[in-house]
Amino acid sequence: MWTLAVAVTLGAVIGCQSGEQHEPTLRIWAMGKEAEFLISRIHGIVLDGRRVEVQRIPWSAAHEKLLTAFVAGTLPDVIQMGSTWIPEFAAVGALHCTEVDEEVVQDIFPGAVAANLVDHRWCGTPWYVDTRVLFYRRDLLSRAGFSLPPRTWDDWRQAMRQIKQLGPQHYGLLLPLDDWHLLVALAFQAGADLLRDRDQYGNFQSPEFRRAFSFYVSLFHDGLAPFEGPGQVANVYQDFAAGLFTFYVTGPWNLGEFRRRLPAALQSEWATAVLPTPEVDSPSVSVMGGASLAITAASDKRAAARRLLQRLLSPDELVHLYHATGDLPARRSVWHRFSEHDPLRLAAFREQLEQARSTPKIPEWERIAGLLTRYTELVVRRQLAVDAALARLDEETDRVLAKRRWLLQRTPTRP
Repeated sequence: MWTLAVAVTLGAVIGCQSGEQHEPTLRIWAMGKEAEFLISRIHGIVLDGRRVEVQRIPWSAAHEKLLTAFVAGTLPDVIQMGSTWIPEFAAVGALHCTEVDEEVVQDIFPGAVAANLVDHRWCGTPWYVDTRVLFYRRDLLSRAGFSLPPRTWDDWRQAMRQIKQLGPQHYGLLLPLDDWHLLVALAFQAGADLLRDRDQYGNFQSPEFRRAFSFYVSLFHDGLAPFEGPGQVANVYQDFAAGLFTFYVTGPWNLGEFRRRLPAALQSEWATAVLPTPEVDSPSVSVMGGASLAITAASDKRAAARRLLQRLLSPDELVHLYHATGDLPARRSVWHRFSEHDPLRLAAFREQLEQARSTPKIPEWERIAGLLTRYTELVVRRQLAVDAALARLDEETDRVLAKRRWLLQRTPTRP
């Protein structure tokens, strides 16, 4: 049975308008294109005598709105939440966490399961998943002398060097510096743990993380990835079509965008592959992303909310979600119903999702990720050396985690 956990913490004071509706409602907040999907599928339906009301909030303001609503006591019954937010909202008591349903868990990609488990409790049910894979131009890679996508970091670097020889305007990889996902994926592949000692301290000076970090920044320093500031990805589809770069690490939302935005002549020339690894026999690990649906701790309509979630997480609805938005279902058992749509490109995502890992399950992760991008950029700009940047990153991370250490010292350890 598809139980859900409450995912919400401060959410925008959106509710409570003066004109009270006489018909009882079951409220759900959602973001972006998923909110539009829910509005088209369930807004206004009556479930258990309650009218379902979908409220759309923008992704850019969602985190703050959820926190604000939690503090104000105005959270709805069900919330869509980014998977990295679950630990934070569970920690403040905004989510209705339940016992783990093993039957449900076995059908969900492991990384998505891990992202929704907090202190061995199920605090959200994965709705859709995403992870980053390698998008690439097959024709340019072939011109550079490679018939297959790179399997290892060394192969990848060599391919990018050869691609640079195709002309002065050719780069190997487009690598936005405000996106930490590839760096963290490389760290996972190198065997790094981002934090240590029960997630109380930064672990960025570890040999494993340093190896991944050094490889990452070398792509800029060796001229294999361009750095042109914030505007570098303004025309990603146009630049990819023009051959200004051959590789791009991105997520499933770009499958549809590439089909729509690239010229017809290039539709057979782009493909996807799992991320290259440090060694040939290393598993290809990426970062688990996506969103969950959760029931709020304050909801007094939990039975109706669970039935709504059962409906939204049914195979039929998940297939509808994929075709409407491109979102990949978190349930493995559903994939055979849509993967024929683009079997070769989806195969890379299917394989990558089996090895995708969640980021540290602590409320402070978003702040630490911001520090990671800041110090990475300083090294890329050659304003700090690698060792100095990683030392400062650990120091600032330790300060961010000071409250966590204080709380753990006063919390009995579970047997």
